[in-house]
Amino acid sequence: MAGLYTAESTSLGFIPHGYCLAWDPALLRLHLLSDLVTALAYFSIALCLATFVLRRRDVAFGWVFWMFAAFILSCGTTHLFHIWTLWWPDYWDEGVLKAFTALVSLITAVMLWPLLPRALQLPSPAALRHANNALVEQIRQKEAALRALRHESEERRNAEAKLVQSQKMEAIGHISGGMAHDFNNLLTVIQGNLELLEARMGDNPALARYVRCSLDAARQGASLTQQLLAFARRQPLQQMVFDVNERARGKSELLAHTAGRLVRLEIELAPGPCLVEADPAQLESAVINLLINARDAMPGGGTVTIRTANISLDARHAETFRDAEPGDYVRISVSDTGTGIPPEIRDRIFEPFFTTKPIGSGTGLGLSQVYGFVRQSHGFVAIESEVGQGTTVSIHLRRAMAAAGLAK
Repeated sequence: MAGLYTAESTSLGFIPHGYCLAWDPALLRLHLLSDLVTALAYFSIALCLATFVLRRRDVAFGWVFWMFAAFILSCGTTHLFHIWTLWWPDYWDEGVLKAFTALVSLITAVMLWPLLPRALQLPSPAALRHANNALVEQIRQKEAALRALRHESEERRNAEAKLVQSQKMEAIGHISGGMAHDFNNLLTVIQGNLELLEARMGDNPALARYVRCSLDAARQGASLTQQLLAFARRQPLQQMVFDVNERARGKSELLAHTAGRLVRLEIELAPGPCLVEADPAQLESAVINLLINARDAMPGGGTVTIRTANISLDARHAETFRDAEPGDYVRISVSDTGTGIPPEIRDRIFEPFFTTKPIGSGTGLGLSQVYGFVRQSHGFVAIESEVGQGTTVSIHLRRAMAAAGLAK
């Protein structure tokens, strides 16, 4: 091969580069492999840069990557020419390629220096991570603030609803109390005159029957006005300190009789004494009213459970109940397994004359009397109900010590 490539046999008068290497096979292989590997590496780098720019069109200074790709591609081609010129002395073509590589290199270098200040302003990965962490923290704080705002808004709506309901019940109480007081005065006059007439009418059975019917109607009217006065918190109370558990044990037969034969009555009393300062007769009447309502909610029978418990409410738990204040209470709850109360009427069940029973089956004053008595005794009433799952109405009366403090 050395004889084929001599100065005389070349068309341009050049000799291949292999001639300078004395056509040493080992030396030729070394140059060949080195230039080939370098060229392939350059081509791979150029392809990688081009792929990156094509897929990341949002990258800053994308043209710089293209300039680097062109520069590196020409460098790789130059190394291929090094291999070519080992045997064929095409030094002009190689020189043109080197000139092109130099031009691309010069343009890249000239344009890179003005770009350097802008490139230095780009955030570093550490700065990006810091900014990202700060953004995540801001989002977390905003979400927490939003949750707190929603919770506060919900609490405000609940408080407003409770206030509106309390004001509504207070207004109804004032109206009902005033009307009941006036009607009670009228019924007192009517009943008194009827009693005088009954005493003086002599032996007249027909007239006596009319008078008795009138007296019964007047007494029923008086009973209704007393229930309205109870709702308006104007009824006289005979308050005393007593143990609710002892009263419940003593009235167990009356309660069982009131529940009826289709209802299974269960009484679960707190292990210790449940002392309250209230009117025992009015409390008994309130429990019987709740028991009757529970019985009527289970026309096919079921279970009614009367429970007592000593509880304490802090400020946070007191906010969950309407009309409740923090303190120690005795809770008397009546639970049934009946039809439950729909949510849309749950806030109206304590209103006077409101009833879900058919016409003629109730006056709608039983629960209003319970509400009035409990509020007059410095307590509150809570109700839990789910349609088809039953209802629990709980009377909360101040424990004896707390009630005594209020009386002072």
